[in-house]
Amino acid sequence: MNATKAKRYTDLNGHLKGIFGKRVQKLTVDAGFTCPNRDGSKGTGGCIFCNEKGSGNGAHILGTSVTEQIHQGREALFKRYKSKLFLAYFQAYSNTYAPVARLKALYDEALAFDDVVGLSIGTRPDCVDEEKLALLDAYSQEKLIWLEYGLQSPHDTTLASINRGHDVACFKSAVALTQKIAPKVKICAHIILGLPGEDREMMLEGARLLADLGVDGVKIHLLYVIKGTPLDELYLSGDYTCLEEDDYVETVCDFLELLPPEMVIQRLTGDPHRDELRAPQWPLKKRDTLRRIQETLEARGTVQGSRYMTENAPQ
Repeated sequence: MNATKAKRYTDLNGHLKGIFGKRVQKLTVDAGFTCPNRDGSKGTGGCIFCNEKGSGNGAHILGTSVTEQIHQGREALFKRYKSKLFLAYFQAYSNTYAPVARLKALYDEALAFDDVVGLSIGTRPDCVDEEKLALLDAYSQEKLIWLEYGLQSPHDTTLASINRGHDVACFKSAVALTQKIAPKVKICAHIILGLPGEDREMMLEGARLLADLGVDGVKIHLLYVIKGTPLDELYLSGDYTCLEEDDYVETVCDFLELLPPEMVIQRLTGDPHRDELRAPQWPLKKRDTLRRIQETLEARGTVQGSRYMTENAPQ
């Protein structure tokens, strides 16, 4: 595996260091996008777990431009990590949900910095088309481009229940179109563990799907409850129960074992804001969870790809 030696999975930091020879840090950008599941084109209110910030930091609402956000982020990340290279991470809402001219202007603004070596663009699979992918393909000839698609679940019944606004077929089509139009663009899929109604085997079908589609990376999230969301209402009424840390750790390890060993693991759990979090409280101790995942893999004697290699071995 091309991961850091101490880890039993291919982590993003190690992957980027292998490409650039030094640490590369993601720098979050809020460019003022919205979402088709909020503006009425697909739905309103968003997914049941999402609040009004759309996973963003609210910088755009404060009037902070992309350029200003990058200036501020570079300084903060250098102080914390001594990072000198960055990926501009367009995170909040759906960051391909705009005309191509606007996308190009925003992406160009981020890439104007010499130390921004690429983009990571969070979006939905129903927010891309050939023209947008052609734009990303052009960037990918010289820069590292990650396109992050939120799948969340491999089950249409779950996607409907969480008000996602698209189905699994939409995700598969977006992946195939990206691989065709922009083959150098790296595809990362987002998966949430602990969604209502899903048991562990249902969650693990997500790993098999991503392996079959040949995506380049994955972000694994815990479903936690943010105050004021529809999921919060379900939780408070007793109609939703959060995953315990033990169950989450075991499920993540199972998930990793089913993935190809070269797939880049960009995230293994979430980063809830303390003041927004209703439940559970254990995700606030992220390092403990990451340590337990590593220790569980060590105790099992397995690594990322262990079961993938077995299940896909020639018969």
